[in-house]
Amino acid sequence: MSYPDQVPTRRPAVVTLAAAVLALMALGALVYAVATLLALGGTVDRFRAAAADTVAGADDVDGVVALVRAGAIVSAVLTVLVGVLLVGLATGLLAGRRGARVATWVVGGLGLLAGCCTGALLLGQRATPLETGIDANLLGLLGEAYPSWWLPVNAGVSVAQMLGYLVVAVLLALPAANGWFARRPSRPAAPPPENPYRLHPPQGPLPPR
Repeated sequence: MSYPDQVPTRRPAVVTLAAAVLALMALGALVYAVATLLALGGTVDRFRAAAADTVAGADDVDGVVALVRAGAIVSAVLTVLVGVLLVGLATGLLAGRRGARVATWVVGGLGLLAGCCTGALLLGQRATPLETGIDANLLGLLGEAYPSWWLPVNAGVSVAQMLGYLVVAVLLALPAANGWFARRPSRPAAPPPENPYRLHPPQGPLPPR
């Protein structure tokens, strides 16, 4: 027996691809967080070595180092949390949860905004250094202390992040995805009715044929 509200439970390829993109972005977030922490030690060492040849006081140098370390740690933690969130969203999409699709669109919008802000900040730092109350010479030395790949990688991560969110949003808006998330759980087939004569056989003589 079948019911008209039953629909195929085969997951569309667009949903699987969207979940795969989110998982890839989560892996990239983990790699970026690890790279941020690994680059921290060398950056601090190069900055201290360069600052030793200036007239900057030890307190000023220590203040910059503390700021850099705090920023790197906070950035790494937030990046890992975003990666965990993306894995959770991918799992929800594969399971066909409607709330996961809506949450993915919301997170994607916030991710696009964050990527735009990061790109603007990187460009702004190149054009006009921010006023932070720190000696401009120390800020210049700090910029030179970062690895040569630091700025291109950050810019690339921001662009890849925005493209990833756009791709996922488009995939989840396709008609095939709509059918997957609009489906209702299939009801199990009802067992055939029991033969009442099997459970309670008639009493007395059988009627003549």
